[in-house]
Amino acid sequence: MENNIQEKNYPPALEVCVDSFCNAKLAEQGGADRIEFCANLVEGGVTPSHSQILHACKFLKIKTFVLIRPRGGDFVYNADEIDIMKEDVRFCGEAGCEGVVFGALNPDGSVDISACREIMEIARQYGMETTFHRAFDRTANMFEALEDLVSLGFDRVLTSGGRDSALEGAATINSLIEAGEGRISILPGAGLSPENVIELLQLTGSRELHGSLRSLKPSAMQYMTDKMAIPPEERELPVTDPEKVRKVKQEIRDFHSKSGGFKA
Repeated sequence: MENNIQEKNYPPALEVCVDSFCNAKLAEQGGADRIEFCANLVEGGVTPSHSQILHACKFLKIKTFVLIRPRGGDFVYNADEIDIMKEDVRFCGEAGCEGVVFGALNPDGSVDISACREIMEIARQYGMETTFHRAFDRTANMFEALEDLVSLGFDRVLTSGGRDSALEGAATINSLIEAGEGRISILPGAGLSPENVIELLQLTGSRELHGSLRSLKPSAMQYMTDKMAIPPEERELPVTDPEKVRKVKQEIRDFHSKSGGFKA
């Protein structure tokens, strides 16, 4: 598989995490370079439905990377769950997805190398790029885990540097980029905004960024029953904000053109 780490003469890529085909279209409209496509972001994301995946592959012009995660909760999976993940990867390959995002851990906080290798083999059959998701931030030793991911052949790893946001974990992210030595791309994610994108680029030197970039949109429902509790997400829906995507992209381009260089 080709090395997908961007050359330094190109601006850093922006990956937008979306939880529906409609939000994927909004991300594309804002200028995202690719999407990480999932469902149920309330639980941190799970695999979207097959019909949503097919729609994305058919109608989007930007790259579609699909999250392969059979449930919410932890990242220790049994044999049935691994089989489901493998079948979902195969479906994504047949559908024409450009990449898949997955990960699995052992109870001791190490990478489940066996499970990841099985899933990786299917992804390679279809020439898809592979990202190890933020299960990485739950590992007992991120630098040992990074070496495992390099050995497995992952193209990139999504991480907040083991902190609540990528900005808080920026120093660790920078160290991971240095430890990766160009063998794997480090993708900072969690808390990206138009206001902090420049600082994140300066502190990490990353060649890719990841964020959800959402805003709340009032529900189109005019009638709301008063006989039961209405969840907040039914009153205001979190949706991908194309203007935020557009602003982040512009900040990335401006920074790249003015600085012409990165720490890593």
